[in-house]
Amino acid sequence: MEPKRDRASWLKGPGHACNLPPPKLDRPWRLILLGAPGVGKGTQAEFLRDRLQACQLSTGDVFRAAKCTDECQRSPAINAALEHMKRGELVPDETVLNMVRERSKCLRCRGGFLLDGFPRTVPQAEALDQLLQGMKVKLDGVLSYDLPIPEIVSRLSGRRTCSQCKAVFHITALPPKRNGVCDHCSGDLIQRDDDRPEAVRVRMEAYVKSTAPLIAYYRDRSLLISVPAHGSPEDTYQRTMQALNPIA
Repeated sequence: MEPKRDRASWLKGPGHACNLPPPKLDRPWRLILLGAPGVGKGTQAEFLRDRLQACQLSTGDVFRAAKCTDECQRSPAINAALEHMKRGELVPDETVLNMVRERSKCLRCRGGFLLDGFPRTVPQAEALDQLLQGMKVKLDGVLSYDLPIPEIVSRLSGRRTCSQCKAVFHITALPPKRNGVCDHCSGDLIQRDDDRPEAVRVRMEAYVKSTAPLIAYYRDRSLLISVPAHGSPEDTYQRTMQALNPIA
C-alpha cells in the first residue's frame, strides 16, 4: 500500500519538505473540494487521497497545526490569520492568499492536489487562478458535494461530543455502546450548541449564501462537478469516481 505523505511542506510552510517523494503518475489530479459542513467532504477527501495518490491540502489543517507551533516559528501570514481567529473574525482573503502563496510549491507537486477549504470566495478563486496560471498548472475540476439542508440538519443535530476527550458520536450513524456515555473515556456525551437544529440551519443559510457565487464562478468556467452526497460515504465516493471518469 502507498504510504501516506506527511504534508510537511503544506502544514509547516516554507523551508520544510515532505519525507516521501511524490508519486510518479501518468495522470496527476488537481481538484478543489466544496461542500457544506455535514456532507462528508472530509471523508471523501481521504478516499480520493488514497485512490488518486494526490496530496490533501486543507487550510484548516494548516491553522490547527500552527496553533501547536511556537509563534517565532510561524510565518507572518499564519500569525495574522490566527489573530483574526482568536477574535472570532473571518480571516481576510489577502491573509489566506498569502498563506497559500507561501506553500505554492505544493500546488506544483507531481502527485497532484486536493484543495480543501480554499478557495472560499470569488476573489480567492480569482487569485488562485492567477497563481496557477503563473505556474502553468491546470485545474482539473471542482467537486461540489450537494445535500438538501434538511438532511444536513439531521446529520449534524444527531452528533454528540464527549465533554472530556472530544470524541464524536452520532445517535443513529455511530451510537455509543451506552447511551450518553463515551466509549473511550466514559465521559458525558453532549450536544454542542452549534449542532442544535436551529443553529445548524443558520450555518447552512450562511454557507449557501456565501458559496453560491463561488459555485457559479466555477460553473461558468465549466469546471464544476456536482456530486450528490446522500447515502453512505462509499456511495458518494462511487459517484465521485463516476463523475471524474469522463475527464480522466
